[in-house]
Amino acid sequence: MLVIVGMLTACGSPPRQAPAEVEDRTATSPSSSPPPARTQPPAQAADTPATAPSVSTGSLPAAPPRWIPADWQELPYFGNDKILEFWPAFLQSCMRPTAAWSETCARAKSASPQSEDDVRGWLQQHLQPYRVEGRGNMASGLITGYFEPIIEASRQRRPEFVVPLHRPPADLASRRPYWTRQQLATDAAAQASLRGREIAYVEDPLDALSLQVQGSGRLRITEANGEARWVRLAFAGHNSHPYQSVGRWLIDQGELPAGQASWPAIKAWANRYPHRVNEMLWANPRVVFFNEEPLPNPEMGPRGAQGVPLTPGRSIAVDPKTMPYGTPVWLDTTEPLSNTALRRLVVAQDTGSAIVGPVRADYFWGWGTHAQNQAGRMKQALRYWVLWPKSASSVPWLSR
Repeated sequence: MLVIVGMLTACGSPPRQAPAEVEDRTATSPSSSPPPARTQPPAQAADTPATAPSVSTGSLPAAPPRWIPADWQELPYFGNDKILEFWPAFLQSCMRPTAAWSETCARAKSASPQSEDDVRGWLQQHLQPYRVEGRGNMASGLITGYFEPIIEASRQRRPEFVVPLHRPPADLASRRPYWTRQQLATDAAAQASLRGREIAYVEDPLDALSLQVQGSGRLRITEANGEARWVRLAFAGHNSHPYQSVGRWLIDQGELPAGQASWPAIKAWANRYPHRVNEMLWANPRVVFFNEEPLPNPEMGPRGAQGVPLTPGRSIAVDPKTMPYGTPVWLDTTEPLSNTALRRLVVAQDTGSAIVGPVRADYFWGWGTHAQNQAGRMKQALRYWVLWPKSASSVPWLSR
C-alpha cells in the first residue's frame, strides 16, 4: 500500500528541522504486499536525543542491521509512554503473525492488560529489547511521516471536478513499463487504456498526486444522485516507472530553495504558476492506480503492507529487508519542527519505496489536517530499539 514526505546535535536537543520534501509512499513491489558516521559511542544517557545523520532523504545505506542485546533501562523514558494505547495495534499485527511471533502472539491474544503497568510487565516478561545499528555501527537514522489524505470528489465529471482517479487498466500486467504520466495525459492510445476505469474525479491535480504519493486515502464522494458518502481508495498497482519527486524537480529548476519543498510550498508554487503545473507533474512519470473500498469504520486506518489496519501514532513503515513486520519498535526522536521528545512504542506494519535500510522509519500520523501538517514537516533524527520474542528460535541480525 502506500506512501509522502521527508528531508533532515550532539549533547543537547537537535535543532528544528526544515520542512520535508515530498517523497513517494507507494510500495516498490506491490505484488508482494497485501492490497495495500562514526563508530557507535558508549550508550548515551536516556535524556540525550538522537543525532541527525549526515545523509539526504532516501539515500540511507541498505546495509544489514546489527541487533545488539540491551537492557530495558536503556530504552529512553520507557516508563513514560501511554503504552496501553500500543496494545490494540500490537494485537492487529498478531492477527497475521510470522513463525517467530506465533507463540508470543497466542499468549498476547489471551492476555487482557488493564493498565500501563500490566502492558509493560507483559512485554518485559515475554520480549527482549535490542538496539539497532546500521552501516559503520551507526545508531542514528531518519524518521519521516505519512498520512491518509481526505479529499472531496465527485462520481461524475463536473466543471469543478475534472481530475480522474483510476482503477488499474486491464492491460497493466501485460505492458511493463506502462504508459508514463505525460503519455496518459496526452497520448490518444494511452488515454484509451484508462477509458471506463475512472473511480471518481477531484478538483486539484495536486490532491490526486498527494493521494498517489501516499498510496491510499479517503474520499467524500458525491454520487450521481447527489448523495454524499465516504469511501477509501487503496493502492492497487502502478505503471512500473520510477518515482521522481516533484519537490526535487522544483529545487533543481531553482524554483524552491533546497530543503523547503514541503507540500504547502509546492501547492503555493502551483497557484502562482498554473501554466507550469503539468510540466511539474510530468517530471514524475509514476502513476498509481486504486481500488475502491467501503469505509464502515472511520476510526480504522488503511491496511499496511502487513495486511492489517494502521493505527495513528502506533504504526510505522519500515524496510522489510531489515525489519520483520509485526515487530514492536521503541522510537527515540522528536516532534516535527520541534525539540519536543517523541518516545513511544510502535509496530512495524507497513513499507514504502523511500524507506530503505536499518534505523529508517515512516511514522503514520493518521488522517485529517493535523496529521497532514505533521507528516509534511517530519524529518527527524532517530534511534530505535526492537523487541523480539524470548520464545523465538533465532534472532535476526543478532550481534554478539
